Amino acid sequence: MVNSILNISAYLFVNLDELQVRKDRYLRECLERELKGTILLSEEGINVFLAGEAVQVRGFMESIKKDPLIAPLTAKESWSEYQPFRKMIIKIKAEIIRMNHPTIQPQSGRAPSIAAQTLATWLRNGVDDQGREVVCLDTRNDFEVEMGKFVGAVDFNISHFSQFPNEVLAQQEALKDKTIVSYCTGGIRCEKAAIYMREIGLDNVYQLEGGILKYFEDVGNDHYQGSCFVFDERRALAPNLLPPGQEIDPS
Repeated sequence: MVNSILNISAYLFVNLDELQVRKDRYLRECLERELKGTILLSEEGINVFLAGEAVQVRGFMESIKKDPLIAPLTAKESWSEYQPFRKMIIKIKAEIIRMNHPTIQPQSGRAPSIAAQTLATWLRNGVDDQGREVVCLDTRNDFEVEMGKFVGAVDFNISHFSQFPNEVLAQQEALKDKTIVSYCTGGIRCEKAAIYMREIGLDNVYQLEGGILKYFEDVGNDHYQGSCFVFDERRALAPNLLPPGQEIDPS
């Protein structure tokens, strides 16, 4: 079968208003374009997982990005043979990713980030550009980590992201003299995690820009073992951004 279904994931931390108006408008347009997936809206931003015909997915993104607040939203793309979502859902939430720390507001300022190629170089060398030891810190849940992670990465075996703050506090002393690179699937959790770690006094903290999926796109599987869990019926993506064992259709 041909990989004809375009899947996108995208998020943006931004101060949003008129959430119900946005929800109604986005849902109407998604249904008209026969898209399926999930969109989360919050006063702190937007989180998007959509799939459908490429022209319709990209058309929807172009439409909502006419709004200056949403214009910076950037999607990561992958392909599948089938529609991986069963329905179209849009929800208004307190947070687009729940951490239960209201002082952590990425829409007001991000932690420093590094590109995938930079992380690959640091991992190859074993140190960052200043010669500090580099630690990859997985901010995902335990069942996601089981699918794959960066070689030697630290994870806290958590079942919910809201547990992350307490776990990193317990490990703060062991991490304080290292360069920490937080990572997750697409960037949303590691963005909050990096801000929190800097808030508690860990100075050398970066977030991996675009998460694992962007790393796969730009670097491949260097320094990464396994696949990346995704929250749809594909279950996981390999470094070629297809389900494990599936090759890219040359057509």
